[in-house]
Amino acid sequence: MDQVRLSRWLKAIIIGTGICGTVIYFLVFPMIGKDIVSDYPEFHSWYWPWLIFLWITAVPCYIALVSGWKIAADIGRDRSFSFENAKRLKLISILAAADAILVFAGNLIFLFLNMSHPSVFLMALLVVFGGIVLSVVFAALSHMVLKAAKLREENELTI
Repeated sequence: MDQVRLSRWLKAIIIGTGICGTVIYFLVFPMIGKDIVSDYPEFHSWYWPWLIFLWITAVPCYIALVSGWKIAADIGRDRSFSFENAKRLKLISILAAADAILVFAGNLIFLFLNMSHPSVFLMALLVVFGGIVLSVVFAALSHMVLKAAKLREENELTI
């Protein structure tokens, strides 16, 4: 697969991920929340705090998608191994870790405020684990792209 096709595929995946995320965050989560509130009216006061919390957790994800878009554009321009892409991958790693911490802290706070159930907290730990895994993977990718960019720069200086 050539660089331009790979770039197009990555951009299509990023667009699809953004659309799926938007549907989940702005359609599915509110509908699930409304269903829970209609079945259990005592949870009515929890609806907006939880929904706002979930929307806040989406912000790092969309910032990471923008960085991924820029990386895909650089791949299409045959600049895969650049210092900028290493920085973008490191940013994605930091965003994944920050989102995992945010999800953990938010769920813990809701649990202590008695606005959550321990089973919800345990399920959130799976999301936290996934975020930490992604953070480590993107940190490793960042390191490898940085090494490759340094090698490329050294080779360009060699006659």
